[in-house]
Amino acid sequence: MHGLHLSRKTLTLRDDLPVPVPAEGEALVRVCLAGICSTDLELVHGYYPFDGILGHEFIGVVEDCNEPGWTGRRVVATINLSPDCGGRCGRRCPEHCPQRSVVGIVGRDGVFAEQVALPVANLLRVPDSLNDEQAVFTEPLAAALRIAEQMKRTEGKAIVIGAGRLGLLCAQALRARGTKVTVIGRSARSLELSKRLGFLTHCADDRDADNLTGAPLIIECSASPEGLRLAVDLCAPEGTIILKSTYADNPGDAVRFAGFAGVLAKVVVDEIRIQGSRCGPFDQALALLESGAIDTASLVDAVYPLAEGLVAMEHAARAGARKILLQP
Repeated sequence: MHGLHLSRKTLTLRDDLPVPVPAEGEALVRVCLAGICSTDLELVHGYYPFDGILGHEFIGVVEDCNEPGWTGRRVVATINLSPDCGGRCGRRCPEHCPQRSVVGIVGRDGVFAEQVALPVANLLRVPDSLNDEQAVFTEPLAAALRIAEQMKRTEGKAIVIGAGRLGLLCAQALRARGTKVTVIGRSARSLELSKRLGFLTHCADDRDADNLTGAPLIIECSASPEGLRLAVDLCAPEGTIILKSTYADNPGDAVRFAGFAGVLAKVVVDEIRIQGSRCGPFDQALALLESGAIDTASLVDAVYPLAEGLVAMEHAARAGARKILLQP
């Protein structure tokens, strides 16, 4: 089987990977489309010591399953897998299970391959009205919808820092919930798509506009320490920063994170809440995609065959790149 395999921070395209054998309660899924996200790129840089097949955003077709009604179905899948322990540790499972595995991230092969084995309990059927190019956005859109779950109330004004693939999904998800969203990007060019999607926009160095002061809700999706600095600077006292960015340790981080004592001092003085945010509701994501409220077509930069997966990863890592898809 072909697939993109990561080992010791080295990514290779392999043609000798074994076809996964589903365990009891699992299904064998043929991957139709997979999406590259920032987490995949950070894993290559050492964000987490993962060895295996990368990838967690996908749509596929069930090829083999012992449970009735699944074979031949188009599916997506939630990515957190936990043992059936009944939640004895008291943590919310499976997203925060201390023994969880995560597809393509922690202890479980991912979807940048021709086939993947996944628990039936994690599968969701894709409505016939959604095409594959829409449905492949289910996982990242669910992550965007997690914000509304965590905030409970999202009416009013919010700023999204980062005009990339996740930032624009977060902006659209918030707008669908009635939030007035401003998107901040690094340059006028990076904000062109945000403008076409109908959002208020500002460059990161533009601080004169009234709607960039004292925002009660900031979504940080820039994947840069500078974005977090800006989020703290723009957040209203007692406001909330939703942190979506992840960072790998890299040479030069001491410089990139220099001066954060002052940033943290403002967090304390202004009593700003910083809320990490990760996985969200797949069923709501599918419903929102089906409603037509989310423009996914504009977010796709390119579709590469899996055989060109290394080139696709390089494309996804370019500044300003939108969603890059892989097609086995």
